[in-house]
Amino acid sequence: MPASPSTARALNDRLALRLLQQEGPLTAGQLKQLTGLSRPTVADLVDRLTASGLITVVGESGEQRRGPNARLYGIVADRAHLAALDVRTEGVFVLVSDLLGRVLAEASVPIGPDAGTGPAVDQAVAAVESAAKEAAAMAAPPREGVRGWGTLHTVGIGAPGLIDPATGDLRDSAGLPAWHRSLAVTLQDRLPGARVTVENETNLAALAEQREGAARDRDTFVLLWLGHGVGAAVVLDGTLRRGASGGTGEIGFLPVPGTAALPSATDCTGGFHSLTGAAAVTSLAAECGLPTPATPDGPGAAEAVRGAVAEVEKAGEGVPVPATGPRAAVPVARPGEGEVKRRGGTDVTAGAEPDAATASASGEAGPAARASGIDPGRGSASESESESASESVSAGTGPVARGTVARPGSGAASVPATAPGRPGCGAPPQAGPGGAPPAALPGDLPAARFLRILADRIAVGAASVVAVLDPGCVVLGGEVGQAGGAVLAGLVEERLRRMSPLVTEVRASSLGGTAVLRGALLTARDRAQDELFAPPDRMGG
Repeated sequence: MPASPSTARALNDRLALRLLQQEGPLTAGQLKQLTGLSRPTVADLVDRLTASGLITVVGESGEQRRGPNARLYGIVADRAHLAALDVRTEGVFVLVSDLLGRVLAEASVPIGPDAGTGPAVDQAVAAVESAAKEAAAMAAPPREGVRGWGTLHTVGIGAPGLIDPATGDLRDSAGLPAWHRSLAVTLQDRLPGARVTVENETNLAALAEQREGAARDRDTFVLLWLGHGVGAAVVLDGTLRRGASGGTGEIGFLPVPGTAALPSATDCTGGFHSLTGAAAVTSLAAECGLPTPATPDGPGAAEAVRGAVAEVEKAGEGVPVPATGPRAAVPVARPGEGEVKRRGGTDVTAGAEPDAATASASGEAGPAARASGIDPGRGSASESESESASESVSAGTGPVARGTVARPGSGAASVPATAPGRPGCGAPPQAGPGGAPPAALPGDLPAARFLRILADRIAVGAASVVAVLDPGCVVLGGEVGQAGGAVLAGLVEERLRRMSPLVTEVRASSLGGTAVLRGALLTARDRAQDELFAPPDRMGG
């Protein structure tokens, strides 16, 4: 059934606007060529979009013949403004952009753990309003007769926790501040003309990586968020998957070996979060004798990882990085030093008997497993086993949800490096089954050991995701993923290659901690353009 004239006009207008968004300013002749529409049809749509205040003449092309077709038309960026929010447990980051995504204003406000819901929401809303006013002052003069010029049209919010797929609301989650759930409602009340949307922060980060970051050439991949907390986002066949309850990617609750307990429905302590959350990463760095920041948050953990990578690269330490994917070359393990990796990062020469972890992976019980009563089928050791540093876990206390960790002072009880039977990262090698200490790589730096153990931990969760989804690509996102760069990504990929028959490329995020804001801005822009690029009778002109 052919489209009605009004529907055909709407489709043509939207097509032209999308082209102008993607290609930049175009002439009417170029629009005709790219759309395949007739010259009269293109002339009509240009007139409609100009009258609606969505496009305007921004210059002339370099054609020799001057005339209507030589005029360059572009989207009027200040037709509407957009706000993006990255909501965290300790505060809010805000940016405001024009319709094309050019950032006009930024703001941030710290919110302490003792702030009540009302004051916290007021501070966050005030930051949005302040940034919106600053952006409006920078906007071009409003066009006469066009309503809503330069106003805040859409607000995109990225927050930790579950988003109800039926209502789009942030669900009540244990461990998250109460003001998170009140923020969207208050913003809608205070900005009645704006459209407010909320999305899980890790999902937004994945969308940003897909469109602007490390996964631009992938329509199927998994983003593993490594920052203040841990989470995952799943993109299959170009579509973000949220799950029946909005919980796809709650990998912080994934039960893993190497922790002292199992997670519960309200507390991910004992899950993958306890191995790779910011508190665990900074604690591991301390156990390895590396400089550590005072605050075990995402930026703090990233600082520790970045410092370790810099030290390893400076020393030319043998850290294996497979030569696959768009990564720069880095030194690999030295020739002749074939190694069997212990889970604790202690290296033994090739040919030595497999330890419990290695044997468990291959289905064979090694001497350590037989001596300590490990059941190879379970893949976990008894409490009396002499565990390696990779199993020396810093577990936050209290209920924790994705994207959060217990606040300083309330969590991260790390196992000390000197604990009996639990050698720390930098501890002297312990005696092997025959009584002799295992050999270590010459010049093995604490920084290299730290990165290897961290890669072991990350690979445990990544391998579970790969086994179920076979995404072909895992992006290590968040502040820690970006800080680890090609070195950490290569270590994780090398471990996945040994753990899984499914070929999986591991890439480092190119956006890091900014990915949530970028994703929130992209979703806000998409929603605003979907409405503004609608038929003329709905454009408000």
